[in-house]
Amino acid sequence: MAPKVKEQNIAVFGESGSGKTVLLSSFYGATQEPSFLSSNLYQVLADDTSQGLRLHANYLKMSKAAQVPPTNRFDAVPYSFTIRPKDGDGAAAAPSSSFGALRLVWHDYPGQWFEQDPSSDEVSRRRVETFTKLLKSDVALVLVDGQKLLDYAGEEEKYFRMMLGGLRVGLEKLKDDILADGKPLEEFPRIWILALSKADLHPELDVQGFKDLLVEKAAGDIVMLQQTLKGFVQAPEALSLGEDFMLLSSAKFEPGKIEVTERVGLDLILPVATMLPLERVAQWAEKVDMPLRMLGGLVDHANEFAVVLTGAAGTLLTKVLSKVPKVGPVLAPLAVPALAELIKSGGAKLEEIHAQALANRDYLTATLTQFRLDLDRGVKDRLLVKSPW
Repeated sequence: MAPKVKEQNIAVFGESGSGKTVLLSSFYGATQEPSFLSSNLYQVLADDTSQGLRLHANYLKMSKAAQVPPTNRFDAVPYSFTIRPKDGDGAAAAPSSSFGALRLVWHDYPGQWFEQDPSSDEVSRRRVETFTKLLKSDVALVLVDGQKLLDYAGEEEKYFRMMLGGLRVGLEKLKDDILADGKPLEEFPRIWILALSKADLHPELDVQGFKDLLVEKAAGDIVMLQQTLKGFVQAPEALSLGEDFMLLSSAKFEPGKIEVTERVGLDLILPVATMLPLERVAQWAEKVDMPLRMLGGLVDHANEFAVVLTGAAGTLLTKVLSKVPKVGPVLAPLAVPALAELIKSGGAKLEEIHAQALANRDYLTATLTQFRLDLDRGVKDRLLVKSPW
């Protein structure tokens, strides 16, 4: 019987030319390299073979012929990938898991749709349809175009205002159609990461420098976008924008050459899509005074992932936590509080669980623990800033 698949969605927002197609092609193409397959605990399979072939062809043309993929103007087709832990070699299922593989659905929102008004009722309807699909995502990436940042050197605030303002106005225009009954949504991307694309054009800038530049030049625009996003969602106190930042580069581009092996941050995409929401739910459980169930499916996702990560230790911790007044019997059946304790205990405990999972050939648990450890590595390598606990 095929394993049950747990689906995670990620939404990518960026203006036309900000690098969304190249980013997606490089992400998938790199996972098809023999070196990736031999050095990782999982494989990435395109659920639509024709989509996978096109992305892989884009990647190979970049590598071998220095050809940049064409922009998908007004194309809002989602891409779906199954992340399957390696089987064979005596692999074992995670003992507490209700699923055996992950699915990542990658949604691009066409940049032109935030730059131009709809040309017809049909285009307007498609925009609403596309955004409704994006609502399944826990995480949204907002791409800051590294080339435009260069073009506006010394006047970066002009570019930030145009880019963030365009996104904000575009969302406001969709609001009445999305909130048809005027009621804020339970399911909505709650983690919005500001990501510098084409980061290879800014070798002097680490993620802290990128964050500082944005805060210095565009704090007011970020706050305005945050207020717009909060207008879409229930429990708006559980929404983060301006707390998480990352660097992304699909390759190193030189005249007549594209070096696809010199990527930045792409191996953080899967950890960010799967583990960051889980960690953030654990944080909100501690910081925000509200029923966790108000976060909708995000809590269910987090809980299932937490069960895999904490395993038998999670069951024990849950029993202990049920006696703690702050957690109490309402949250005790959830594994999220146990996860919070695990994360706060530091990387050593996660390393221990990861090593044990490898020893047990439980590659699902090993993959998820590796993703969580990768988040810490991204912070250490100054590629990722995430909200402090």
